[in-house]
Amino acid sequence: MDGHINWTALSVFIFFFALVTVMGFLASRWQSGKANKGAHLDEWGLGGRNFGTWITWFLVGGDFYTAYTVIAVPALVYAVGAYGFFALPYTILVYPIVFLVMPKLWHAAQKAGHVTAADVVYGRYSSRPLEFAIAITGVVATMPYIALQLVGMEVVIKALGLTGELPLAAAFVILALYTYSAGLRAPALIAFVKDLMIYIVVIVAVVLVPMKLGGYGVVFAKAGEAFAAKGGNTGLTLKDAQILPFATLALGSAMAAFMYPHTLTGIFAARSADTIRKNAVFLPAYTILLGLIALLGFMAYAANLTVKNNNDVVPALFNALFPSWFSGFAFAAIAIGALVPAAVMSIGAANLFTRNFWKPYVNPAVTPAGEAKVAKLVSLVVKIGALVFILFLPTKFALDLQLLGGVWILQTFPSVVFGLFFGWFGARALLSGWAVGIVAGSWLAFSDGIKPIHTLVIGGDSYTAYTGLLALLLNIAVAVLVQLVAAGPVPVRRKPA
Repeated sequence: MDGHINWTALSVFIFFFALVTVMGFLASRWQSGKANKGAHLDEWGLGGRNFGTWITWFLVGGDFYTAYTVIAVPALVYAVGAYGFFALPYTILVYPIVFLVMPKLWHAAQKAGHVTAADVVYGRYSSRPLEFAIAITGVVATMPYIALQLVGMEVVIKALGLTGELPLAAAFVILALYTYSAGLRAPALIAFVKDLMIYIVVIVAVVLVPMKLGGYGVVFAKAGEAFAAKGGNTGLTLKDAQILPFATLALGSAMAAFMYPHTLTGIFAARSADTIRKNAVFLPAYTILLGLIALLGFMAYAANLTVKNNNDVVPALFNALFPSWFSGFAFAAIAIGALVPAAVMSIGAANLFTRNFWKPYVNPAVTPAGEAKVAKLVSLVVKIGALVFILFLPTKFALDLQLLGGVWILQTFPSVVFGLFFGWFGARALLSGWAVGIVAGSWLAFSDGIKPIHTLVIGGDSYTAYTGLLALLLNIAVAVLVQLVAAGPVPVRRKPA
């Protein structure tokens, strides 16, 4: 972290980064017999809709559990303790939602050739304004999410001793080029390597780090002492006032997770609805991994680490306790863990722009090959935009916008999901609910200093809950009210004379 280059770690890092770069470019030749894979948006943006259970498991896991997760979850646990573990119930709750909802969404997309959630919404409600609302929400919510992958990569690049922005820019130029060439196949193939490396790193860390520090008893004791000294709402267990915000953060985050374009891209690329159900059963294995990763935040106290930025906790821990070659391997795993979701996110945003902006408003007669060409170019623009975002704006701004992105993307849930199960709501009601949810959620978040939770005072008692979930409840209430008004009074049936 002091600017001194660790050449051994850097050499290992470069080797594995070069390996996935080669795999990224070779991915354009993988898994399809079609002569020109990039000539159709289904091929470039969804991998031919032909990913089986094994590939989908790695791809969805790869773009759901990101590099920033590996950095941010331990950092949050290091900062506040037990409250940072809300990510665990969140990633437990999300998979029943995936099991119940996503096969139906996949069927709707597969039947009509839809590429995005906004396509599905337009296909069901025939409303361009509602389609546009869902699409713009997806694109805006995704941009800071891509920028945060850069944050994860930036942290490990600095831990190697590299300074300046050139290494980060070079890494994302490489990402942009092979994504342009291979589309979704590139991150799908790289996800195999990324997940294998992450599993190795985490398993080694959770076994060897406690051994070096005197065991888990020492780890928890040192962390408990540190939190006791900090005071406030920190500790190894939740305070009473933290239970409701903890629970609502977990539930709201679970409902929002698969509304993002990148997670839905992995769903739409699956070969069958059964593939999605199998993944909903097997993907909780990643939750075990996440729980182990979170423990690194406690281990930092046992290692007596002091960092200027909480995000530096994991790299500092590896630099302090492991040989340089393993630190280089770990940092490569984290950096590659940024490439996979960043690639899928840029593809998801490009698909939205092409299908729900370009095609309906600019060129309705665009051919499938034309769609693929536009999407490729937009994916480049999205990556460049995220790079500029992180280079010229404070990191905290990117994090704040990502928190807002979660509030915003959750407001698309009624439009995307409700129509899969019942047809009572109309487009006007859903659009009204979306608008109120976006405005109310944004206002609450900004009034709280861009925090994910808001405190309500009811009858003299205070209740703190996830802002996105509060906005969603208002969203649904408005949609119900508008639909009742639009439906008009129920006609009175007269008895025959």
